[in-house]
Amino acid sequence: MQTPSLFDYINNTQGIDIKALTYISLFSSAGIGCYGFKQQGFKCIATNEYLEKRIKIQQYNDKCEFDSGYIQGDLSKKEVQDKIYKELENNNTNDLDVLVATPPCQGMSVANHKKNNETKRNSLVVESIKIVNKIKPKFFIFENVRAFLTTICTDIDNTDKPIGDAIELNLAGDYNILSNVINFKEYGSQSSRTRTLVIGVRKDLVNISPYQLFPKEQKAKTLKALIGDLPSLKIMGEIHNEDIYHSYRSFDSKMLPWIKDIKEGESAFDNKDPLKKPHRIVNGKIVYNKNKNGDKYSRWYWNKVAPCIHTRNDILASQSTIHPSDNRVFSIRELMQMMTVPNSFKWSNKDFNTLNNLSIDEKRKYLKQEELNIRHCIGEAVPTKIFEQIASNIKKALKHKVLSINEINRIIQKYNLEDIDTLKYFILDNEYKYDINTLYNIAELSNIKRTETKAYFTREDIVFNVINKLPSFNSKKSLKILEPSVGIGNFLPLLFKKYKDIPNVVLDVIDLDKDSLDILKILLSKIKIPKNFTINFIHTDFLLWESNTTYDLIVGNPPYGKVVNNKALLDKYKLNCKNKDTNNLFSFFIEKAIKLSKYVSLIVPKSLINAPEFNQTRDLLENINLHSITDYGEKAFRGVKIETISFLLDTYKKEKFDKIKIESYITNSLEYQYKDYIFSKEFPYWLIYRNSFFDAIVNKMELDIFESFRDRQITKKHTLSKGKIRVLKSRNIDNNDIKDIEDYDCFINDIDSFVVSKFLNQNNIVLVPNLTYYPRATFLPKNTITDGSVALLKPKNNINVTHKHLEYYSSEEFTEYYKIARNRGTRSLNIDNNSVKFFGLLKENIS
Repeated sequence: MQTPSLFDYINNTQGIDIKALTYISLFSSAGIGCYGFKQQGFKCIATNEYLEKRIKIQQYNDKCEFDSGYIQGDLSKKEVQDKIYKELENNNTNDLDVLVATPPCQGMSVANHKKNNETKRNSLVVESIKIVNKIKPKFFIFENVRAFLTTICTDIDNTDKPIGDAIELNLAGDYNILSNVINFKEYGSQSSRTRTLVIGVRKDLVNISPYQLFPKEQKAKTLKALIGDLPSLKIMGEIHNEDIYHSYRSFDSKMLPWIKDIKEGESAFDNKDPLKKPHRIVNGKIVYNKNKNGDKYSRWYWNKVAPCIHTRNDILASQSTIHPSDNRVFSIRELMQMMTVPNSFKWSNKDFNTLNNLSIDEKRKYLKQEELNIRHCIGEAVPTKIFEQIASNIKKALKHKVLSINEINRIIQKYNLEDIDTLKYFILDNEYKYDINTLYNIAELSNIKRTETKAYFTREDIVFNVINKLPSFNSKKSLKILEPSVGIGNFLPLLFKKYKDIPNVVLDVIDLDKDSLDILKILLSKIKIPKNFTINFIHTDFLLWESNTTYDLIVGNPPYGKVVNNKALLDKYKLNCKNKDTNNLFSFFIEKAIKLSKYVSLIVPKSLINAPEFNQTRDLLENINLHSITDYGEKAFRGVKIETISFLLDTYKKEKFDKIKIESYITNSLEYQYKDYIFSKEFPYWLIYRNSFFDAIVNKMELDIFESFRDRQITKKHTLSKGKIRVLKSRNIDNNDIKDIEDYDCFINDIDSFVVSKFLNQNNIVLVPNLTYYPRATFLPKNTITDGSVALLKPKNNINVTHKHLEYYSSEEFTEYYKIARNRGTRSLNIDNNSVKFFGLLKENIS
């Protein structure tokens, strides 16, 4: 991502008083959908539309603050895009809040029977992707037809691919993205409209997920309740005298017999009389019209929600355009109400009263000029209420203050929330009206057993990142899910949202801590649990729990601690595990989850991908269908210095995928890598960032040159400010040199009891700082030794290492190579028997 890491200024963008949020609208037509942002007080920086007559309507509604913000033209042209970027400068907008794009959909629409080669036109969405990539708004919204994501476009790399893939590959590195096909009538619109809604949330926005921004589910009115109070229009082409927009175009009188006798839900094609069926006379013979969609010349119902509004809503031959009682199409006003367009929306530079006071001839003249454009704009619009709700939700999300760990700890201390009974009452009563995320935070940090169990609060944005990758299971009628270390249930609210449409979901939740389960029950009482979910609370140790159930999915964030001082328990855990080289709990959780479930998705320490103790665990995972790995670095848990990843795998598909999705919060990237490339046995562990640059450096070097040793005995209590033998530490190591540092250097007198003493005064021993992203090396001087912050590298087979070799380790080239070799880690950087193999020697310098 551009600019400073966005995590650096989180507190400046959330929880503050918001004066005027900003947005840009692309392919905005008349601005009907975006009018919802205006209603919520958003400031439009720029709006782009190809047709001048439609952008004029936006001007009538004072959408932009400056006239230069109305940008008419082809968005694929550089000069048009440059005008958009210029408006950001003109408005001093360095961090745009929202970008909205509703690109042309004719090539994707099922109602378009004249599709030719629409790939180029569909590729206009790629222009939106490019602009999002360049501007990096906090949020982006794409809206289009049902088939939007599966439609082929020509991507930025000039390859043809589904639009959904183009969005993911170009934007998912920076954004958490939710794509849902929904019917807008279930979310605030007053007419049926099945569309694809894509919402992206920039990953630096803590505790905000796209689910929070989606419009609220709500029941639409019947057509009778919506427009039943509007006067009937019985006269052909009638314009109501009090509302110029409650009117419709005259149609050919020969069509009147076709529709006048049909009832609600019937089509003119249902008429028994052949002469009343839509037809034309050709050479004296009746030729019946085609009824391709099955709903042409059809009369809608009073007791149902309004039908989908199409662009040709002005003609009887379009889909479900006929009024339930009157022999006509729906009026403009009726269409506006169906599409939740407020009466304050202007279609003219003249105000409504002025238009209504025109003579009947002047009204007809005005409508003759404008009606088709108005109707077309309504037919291709996003219902205003949909975007208005999203705008409102964005405001709420940005205004919400995320409490810091210190603030939460002060609350815990003030109200004595380390006492479990006090905590339960505090959450149940919620006297201070904290939102559910804050209550989760308070509950987690109040858990005095937290350090012991190594369980950390998983933020909603991170939970979303995991949940969003899970399979949809759309074809299943029942689903069994297990959360094996549920804690206070951070994953549950989004699991409810993810699987709300599966008829029957059984969710088993396990935790070793009964208090956590009790708190979870209280927290769940404060949120709406879908009726299709059955939750079973199980107080037990997952690793010792016996079950014959095969789950469809196991998901969660297991504990990360090691089992110490309890050999009997450790032996039980290891009994049925393949990897017996580790004492770490999360490794045992992985193995058991794989045995119990078809799909597994867990957040675990990043050390899984490179530490020697997990070599066997990696071997196990390589032989299963790994779908994805996401590298969070240190960004997953606030206040905790631990690097984590998440993964998704399936255990039952016979077909093995040859590629894996690699997502990184460190490089803000997402790409698909070949498994045999990043899991290559040529290297000691997985290299999820491997690329051609890395390969080029490898080809220049001879690898696996050294054996490594790191002292684990010498501590501060053993060292002195003066002494016989100098003890070097990491900061002392420079490029082919040793640095003297005042008040840092230390010594020791007797080293015979330390294993590291075997290296004293040996030749050809190389010193490298242990935990660093910026490698450098020098030789071990006489009468010196090292503590554990420095790795000692001993060449194999008596290879002669020179100062020239070591100088390369300080080069920018080797440093970048080393970052890739260490999977861009910041904590898991110990030089061990795996990672030491990457300290090769340039072939040209080997003698």
